[in-house]
This record gives sequence, structure tokens and C-alpha cells, in this order.
Amino acid sequence: MTDLIDPTDSLERQNEKLLRIASALMHRVEQDTDRSGAAYAQFERAALLEDQVRQRTLDLEHTLALLHDSNAELAIANRETERARRDLADAIEAVNEGFALFSPEGRLVMSNSRFCQPMADVVPALQPGLSFEDYIRRVSRSRFLALPDGETPESWAERRIQRHAENHVMLNVRLIWDRWLQVSEHRTGNGGTVVLQTDVTDIMRLEREERSKLLDRQAQMIRATLDHMNQGVCIFDSQSRLVGWNQKVGPLLAVPITRFRLGASFDLLMDRLGTEKGFEADMSTEALRDWAHRPAGRPPLSFEIRQGSHTTLAAFAQEMPDRGFVISFTDVSAERAAARALHEANDLLEQRVLERTLELEDALAAAERANASKSRFVAAASHDLLQPLSAAKLYVSSLAEGDRPAADLAVLAKAESALVSVEQILDALLDISKLESGRAAFDIAAVRLMDILTPLQHELQPLAAQKGLDLRIVPSAAVVESDASFLRRILQNLIGNAIRYTETGRVLVGARRANGGLRIEVWDTGPGIAEADQDMIFQEFHRLGNRASASEGMGLGLAIVERACARLGHPLGMWSEPGTGTGFFVSLPLSTATGREPHQVPGRSGPRLLQDAGLIVLLVENDLDLRRALSLLMEKWGVSVLDVEDPRTALSLLEEIEITPDALLLDYQLGEGGNGLDLLDAIRARYGALPARVISADRSPALQQGCATRGVELLQKPLNTAALERFLIEAAAQVRN
Repeated sequence: MTDLIDPTDSLERQNEKLLRIASALMHRVEQDTDRSGAAYAQFERAALLEDQVRQRTLDLEHTLALLHDSNAELAIANRETERARRDLADAIEAVNEGFALFSPEGRLVMSNSRFCQPMADVVPALQPGLSFEDYIRRVSRSRFLALPDGETPESWAERRIQRHAENHVMLNVRLIWDRWLQVSEHRTGNGGTVVLQTDVTDIMRLEREERSKLLDRQAQMIRATLDHMNQGVCIFDSQSRLVGWNQKVGPLLAVPITRFRLGASFDLLMDRLGTEKGFEADMSTEALRDWAHRPAGRPPLSFEIRQGSHTTLAAFAQEMPDRGFVISFTDVSAERAAARALHEANDLLEQRVLERTLELEDALAAAERANASKSRFVAAASHDLLQPLSAAKLYVSSLAEGDRPAADLAVLAKAESALVSVEQILDALLDISKLESGRAAFDIAAVRLMDILTPLQHELQPLAAQKGLDLRIVPSAAVVESDASFLRRILQNLIGNAIRYTETGRVLVGARRANGGLRIEVWDTGPGIAEADQDMIFQEFHRLGNRASASEGMGLGLAIVERACARLGHPLGMWSEPGTGTGFFVSLPLSTATGREPHQVPGRSGPRLLQDAGLIVLLVENDLDLRRALSLLMEKWGVSVLDVEDPRTALSLLEEIEITPDALLLDYQLGEGGNGLDLLDAIRARYGALPARVISADRSPALQQGCATRGVELLQKPLNTAALERFLIEAAAQVRN
């Protein structure tokens, strides 16, 4: 049944179809009496359809009622909207100002009758949809607009359109017949523009009258002011005619005041001044006249006039807005006399300062020579001391390699500890010398903090354990920007100093983020430092209470820390309380890089690995003791050593035996025979790129740069046996490959 009804039909049409269907079914029931069962069934369907028709009719009536109510409400809303629109239009029309509303797209939405009323030729164009730029350009071409001097309609319109880009605009527009409009623009919430036009003609005329009265009063005040000034003043118009002056100008110029009259020309005044007055510097009578007769664009002019031998007048001439000019005269005789006396005194003082400067320069040169001599002495002395020290450490290391009684090993350990102490003192002296002289070279790069802290923990843990202290270093994954070598020296000195002065408790080392960087902190439970002593601890050779022995340091650690932090730009701070402990803080910038890979330090199985390698090493060292010590140590490791004392002997030996060594160990300073870098270049030119190390006590940046250029590592004296061992193992690995 539902298929016979179109859902798109209106309810009335659907009801009509249902009634017709029901009527047809009833008719069939009445006609077909023989088939009573079917007829009854049709009757039931008809009754059901009648119920559906009745329900749909009720729904339709309800819907029609709702629609009627909605139409009624819509009509009421339309009437209210229309009434509000009329009220708004009446309100805008009742405004005493010209009003216009432009859409966010810059199109006219509505305006009242007062808008542009003074410009009758613009009013016909004020129709909805007019663009703002068209409105401005029509106003610029209006015959009622009084354009400023030198302004064209196009330039006026362009300037007005540029002002429209501002959020708030207010300007006065002048019309013909001395009429004025004040125009203001305001932005609406949706980006539209409201333009208001207010007739301010009466206000402008009243203001002009008040200004005229004010100008009259101001003229009187100016006259009184000029007469009470300590300067002589002359005012000239654009035609160089005298229009004003004060009473002071006559006595200053030695000209009777009766000669000053209104309208007198500047040239006449110059003639009356006479020729007895002289001009200072580059000024002359002709130059002053040329300046006065310029039509416009006169730059300010300053000059001086001499009158006799004791009087000097300072003159200042400047152009005024009306293209006239004013000249003022000031008596500066006393000032010039004082200046001359001061100049004479300055000449005498400069002579004395020059003499003193020369004395100071001589003293400074002597101090610099003394400082350079000290630095050279420290470097030379340290180098000379490091040579035998390296030999002694190597001899001790070679002795410790064999099977010896425990008592001998204990003695060797003490000897090695003493040598290490001497090495530390020498390194500290060299660091102090470099930092003070400014010769320290820094290699700023990304440094993983634990690559420094972990070896320091291994190095200093036995010292802390010996004193019964708990040395704890908090792990950190931070990467900082610094010089790895100097950062290690800073942290080594801070941690070592904490262990040295702490008798019980612990030493704690950690890092935390602060102020966009990283702050490394070293805390101890030592005796603390009194406030009066906190500034002295950074001085060389200063040790609080002299508790540390000479073997534990010479009081240079904190001095090196303070100078290195200053040169690296790492702020250094501290906190201490007597009886509680001390904390030192070093602030460093964080790095986004991953940091350099740490060197893998070989274990003690390294020498055993060298036994079967068959490694041949060319050793060039001019110091006999160090050469013998190095040879002895490497031979105990199973390395064959070709030891010579100079480059010439080394090259001759290689040619004679016709054997290419597996690795090179070259001293840098080889006396008159040359240096290790030149020898390295010569050997590589003949035998190729052999594994090599340069050994030296020289810590200059030039040597480090020379090694870096050649891609060779520098081993500092006293030699680190672990570093030497690592080099030999790497060379043996290359030989096997």
C-alpha cells in the first residue's frame, strides 16, 4: 500500500490518495459478497487504512499549526528587524556629524545625509558598494577641497589612502571659503571602517583669533625677553631686512643703537660695522653676505669676531621657518682668555704626561721582558726537568714489569708516586705560566662529561679510599662545550683538592642544569673555608693551614682553576661554611653535539699481546737516559727497537739495513740535527705513511698545530706508559692487517 503513495507529495495529497484507496476497497467488498473471507480481509485493511489516514491527518494538522506559529513568529521578527533598521537609520540620520560605514572589503554600506554635505559634487556618488579608494579620489577632485600649497589631487589622494591603513586616523581637511572638516576613522570589530566628519570651522576660526591674540602677547614677551638677554640679537626677514633687535646688540658691536632702524638692509648694517673688526677662522665679510642673500637652505653658521686685542664675540646665525634669519652675538672674551690659559696649562701638562708615559712604557717594556724571560725560563726549566723525569718514570715502569718481591714493588710504587707528584707540580707551573702569559691555546669542542669524570674517578678513588672517604660521582649524559684537556685539569684540581682537605665523610661530584647551561658541583665534608680566606685560596702557593704536604701539591690547583675558568668563559663560584664543608661550582654551556669518542685504554694484557707481534719501532731521541729507558721498556714488551740520537743517523740506518720499521717514535727537539716533524716528513716521503708519534715536553700551540696538520698524535713528556702501550698495540694491529 505504501508503494501507491509518493512520499514527496504534500500531506493533503497523501490523505486524498488514501481516502480514494479506502473507498475503492470498500466498494469491492460490497460488490464481492460471494468471497466473504476475502471481503472481510479487505474490510480490515480498509479500516486500518482509515486509522492511518486519520493519524496522518492529525499529524498534518499539528504540522500546519506549527508552521502557522513559525510564520507568525517570523513575521514578528521581520517587523522588529525592520523597526530596528529604521531606528538605526533614524539614529544615524539624527547624528550631527557626517557618518559612513564601509565593509571589511572597503565597500560603502550606508551613510547619512550629512556625510560629505559640504562637497556637493561628491554626494551623488555615495551609493552602497562604492569603494573607499573611489570615495577618496572623488574627494581629492572635488572643487570644494582646498589643497595645500604644492599638493596635487593625485598626491593628496595617495597620502590619504596610505593613512587609511592605520587603525585610527584623525585629520583636518580644509575646504574653500575658509571652512574645515575634521575627519576621523575607526575600525569595527569585523574589520570594517566607520568614518565621521565634523564641521570644525567655528573652532578653527576661534583658535586663529586666539592665536593672533596670543601672538601679540608673545611678541611683547619676546621683546621683553630679548631686552633682558645677555646676548645681542638681530632678526632679518626673507629679504635680509632688519625686523627686530634688542638693546644689547648696540654695545656689543660698538654701534650706536640709533643706527638700528626697522627695514634696514643687512648690507647697510655690515657697512656701518666698519672694517676694524676681524673674523676668526674661515669666515669673512663676503662669505657672511653670501650666506645672508641665499634664497633658502642656509645651514647654521658659527663664527667669531675680534674687537681690539681683548674682546671676542661669538656669533651664531640660523635660518628661520619663514626663510628669514637671526644672528646672535655673545661676549666670550673671558671664556677665550680662560681657554688660552687652560691651553697653556694643558701644553705643560701634556709635556709632563708624555714624559711620564715614556717612563711607564719603559717600565712596561721591562716588565714584559721580565715576564717573557720568566715564561721562557719556566718552559725551559720544565723541559729540562721533564727529560730526566720521563726517563725515571720509564725505568720505574720497566722494573715493575718483572716478577719482583712485594717489598720491591712497594718501593717502586712509592718512587712512581713521588715522580708523579713532581710531574704534577711541573704541569701546574707550565699551566700557570701559559695562562698568565696568554699563550694557552684552547680547543673548544663538544665534550661528554662522563668521558672526563669516569677516568678521574678511577684515578682518584684509591686516594679517597686511602683516607677512608666516600668518593661518589653522579652519572650524567650531558655534553658540554669546552676544552677537554683544561676541563679535565679543572675538575681534577677541584676533586683532588676536596679529597686532600677532607679527613672524614665524603666527596660528591654531580651536574645539574641551570640558566640554560650545566653547572658542575664538587661538594666535600671538610673543615670549610672562613669568609676572610675565600679570596686568598685562588692565589699561587697558598694552602690553608699548611695541612697538605709538599708531595700533595704546592697550592697551585685552585689558581689554575680560577685562571682557566676565566680564559674559557666558565663562571666559577663557591660556598663554604667552617665546620660544615665546601662546594665549588663551574658553569658550562651545553652542546647539541654527541662529543668525541673516548680513547680506548688497553688493559694490562697489552704487553702480552705485543710479545708475538714482532713489532719494529724506530726511536729517535737525543737524550741518552730517556732513549735507554724507552728502549728497555719496549723491549720488555717484546718490541724490537732501533734507537738513534739524531735524524741523520736515523735515515742512514734505515738505508743501511734496508728495513722499513712498523712504527716511528720521534722526539721533537733533536738539537742541531733538526726536529721530529721534519724527520717525519722525510721518512714518510721515502717509506710511506707509517704509524708515528711525536714526543716532546714542548706544550706550545705551534707544535700542536704542526702535529695536527700531519695527522700525528703528540705524546707529552713525561710519557704516559698507557698511551705508549696503546700506540704500539694500534701499530701492531695495522701490521697484522
